[in-house]
Parts: sequence; C-alpha cells; structure tokens
Amino acid sequence: MVAACAVGFVTGLSLPVPMALAAALAVFCIGMWATAAVPEYWTALMFFLIAMLSGIAPAQAVFSGFYSSTFWLLFGGIILGVSIRYTGLGKRMAAVLAGMLGMRYSTVIAGVTGFSLALAFVMPSSIGRIVLLLPIVIALADHMGYGKSSSGRTGMILAAAFGTCLPAYTILPANAPNMILAGMAETLYGARISYWSYLAIHFPVLGLLKAGVLVVLILKMFPDGDPQRQPEAPADLPGMSPAERRLTMVLGLCLALWLTDTLHHISPGWIALAAGLYCLWPGSGLTSKKCINEDVNYASLFFVAGILGLGTVLSSTGLGEVVVENLSGLAGFQADRPFWNVAMLTGISTLVAMITNLPGVPAIMTPVAENLAALTGLPLTTVLMTQVLAFSNVFLPYQAPPLITAMQLGDLPVGAVVRLCLVMFAIGALVLMPLDLLWWYALGMV
Repeated sequence: MVAACAVGFVTGLSLPVPMALAAALAVFCIGMWATAAVPEYWTALMFFLIAMLSGIAPAQAVFSGFYSSTFWLLFGGIILGVSIRYTGLGKRMAAVLAGMLGMRYSTVIAGVTGFSLALAFVMPSSIGRIVLLLPIVIALADHMGYGKSSSGRTGMILAAAFGTCLPAYTILPANAPNMILAGMAETLYGARISYWSYLAIHFPVLGLLKAGVLVVLILKMFPDGDPQRQPEAPADLPGMSPAERRLTMVLGLCLALWLTDTLHHISPGWIALAAGLYCLWPGSGLTSKKCINEDVNYASLFFVAGILGLGTVLSSTGLGEVVVENLSGLAGFQADRPFWNVAMLTGISTLVAMITNLPGVPAIMTPVAENLAALTGLPLTTVLMTQVLAFSNVFLPYQAPPLITAMQLGDLPVGAVVRLCLVMFAIGALVLMPLDLLWWYALGMV
C-alpha cells in the first residue's frame, strides 16, 4: 500500500480514469490483505463488486482468477490434503520424513527447508510442490507434538512454503516468473537463457545463501523446543490400507505428470483437478461423503481468485507500463555507473512487482529491456537478469500466489507470513543483492 502511494506521489502521474481507479482499488485491497483488518475473502469479494460496478476492466479480467489453472490447482490441492489426512497416509509419510530430520528443532527446520528446495529441482510448479508438501509437513508437526498454535508448527510450515518458493526463483523451470522471463526473452530478442547459465548466475547467492538465511530467521523469529515425541517408525506402522494404496497411486501419477508437463503440456491445475475429482468420487473411499460441504475451505478459494483477478485487472489497464516509463526518466541512468544502473533497474522491477505481482515483472519489464539496455549501456542479458533480483525478493505475500496458497493450505497466521516476508525483503535488498552484484562482477556481467 505504501509503495503504491509512493509511486503515484513520486512520479506525479496523470492517469486516465480507469487506470486511476485500478490503482486506488489495488491500494485498498493490498492494504486490507496486508493488515488483515478484515477476513481475506471479504476483501476479495469486495474487489469483485467494486471492479464490476466501476467498469475498470471487463468481466473476463475481473473474474480471471476463477478460470486460472492456479485456482484449480489450489482446489485440487485442498482435496488431496483432505484425502491424505482422511486415509492416514499423511501419518505414514510423516514417519518416513521424521527419520531423516532428527530430534532437534533446528535440524527439523533445516531439513524441511533443504528437502523443499531439493524438490524444486525436480518438480516445476511451486504451487504443486506446496500442495504436495504441506499436508505431509502438517502431519509431521502434529506427530512431533507441535500443536496448532505453536511456533514450531508455524516454523515448519513456513520452512516448507518459503523454502520451496523463494530460493527456487534461481532454478529456471521451478517458478512461473522464471519461465515467463525465459520465454519472452527468446521470443522478443532471440536471447536463449540456458538452465545452467541461469543457475550459475543466481543460485549461489539468491538460492543457496538465501535458503540458509531463511533457516536462521525462522529459528530466531519462531523459536520452539525440540520435538516432544518422534512419530512411529515406518516399520512399526500397520500395513497400508487399500485406500492408502489408491491415494499413493494418485499422488504418484500426479507427480509424474507434473514432472513431465513439458512433454504433454497439460497444466498442473487440470492434473490436480482430475485427481481431486477422483478423490471426491464416492467409490474411491478417499474422502468422506460430506467432504465438499465440510472440508473444503471456500474462503481460501475466493481469496486466491481475488488476488489473481486484481493482477489481471492492473495488467489490463496498462498501469505497470506507465509506471516503468515514468520511473525510467527519473532513474538517472548513466553508462559509466553500471552498479547504479543495476540498482535502479532492480528498484523499478520491485515497484512493478508491488503494483501487480511477481509474474507481472517479466511480463512488463521484458518488452522494454532492449530500450533499457540502450539507456544504461548494460548488456541485454544483465538488464534481463535484474528482474530476478526483484521477483525473487518478496515484499508482501499477496505478490506471490505460491505463498498465498501456502497460507490457506497451512492455515498460517497472516502476521507471521508478513513479518517473515518483510525481514527477508530487507535482508535481500541490503545484504543479498550487493553480494549478488559482486558475484555478477566476478562473472563479468557488470
């Protein structure tokens, strides 16, 4: 909210009425979500009402969240989570994972973070990873004795959510903004970004070091005692029930299809929806008969649809492009000040991320990258890579649909997620970005 107001004040924009209304609506919604003054779903429903009554965007844009694959990935993920709890498979998975983590809170947080980051190398969808991870981590927290209001439980869920999301912006196929950037760079400029070069540029600092910072912060901000009890060893558990076997096959098929989406081109959302429908089928025995009425959190679905719809509305009004154009004139780019230019480009991309969302950064910044390269004297690749510095540094959770999904699936307190985002953002801007620029200098990019 503060960032959106600052952009309007500093740039002194004279906006067309639809664009000004969209900006005002964004300030309202983001302010409500950030402060948790009212339930998240209430703000989302208010967004739908105001956007339609004001006519700032067509209905297709306002309600775009409902036909986004992300929405249906969350829906399918909720059903899969219910099934994992209902069949008892979560308890079995938690027992297996607990054997790798030890019996100290610090090793549990480090282990969950490391496991979550490792999964990003093999599974391309961050929301899909969260859908798969969180029910297991929640079951693990339950069996280790971390109750619903405990810091330990919150810390474990945050480690899974942030660990598989933030460092994964340095792994090319792991998150949506990465792929949007790579696809648009090749389409617009013929600039092919390879997997290994992208990893080498970003992973050492923004991936590996950031994961370490995340572990330290969670241990400091959400301290708790060591686990009170170890889950049963896998060998001590009874044999798998037929329902557990069926659900294991469903999860295995989902994972196989998610891992091979570049071959079959089926969105992860539709895969999750198909799995959810099977779990809801009465003959499957994987959910209760009242699951759709009692176990599905519709407030979460409305919230995510509102977040996605707001991003589409802002994009459709052209607000992001106008902000970039005006801020570029104020940035003071000079060819003999490469570090200043990189910092200013990162700042502009960061403001775009605050006004729209993280996938909005490559969508808005990539088409103007060639012009920005001419203004700054930087190589086109360096200009493109500054976007990663921005969209890998999340200011507030509303910017990142994976974190929003984790908040809903993990029943995370909004305040806890916001606090961790803000501290990570500050460390990212003040510590990790300068270190990353030194790494870029060593690579000859600056």
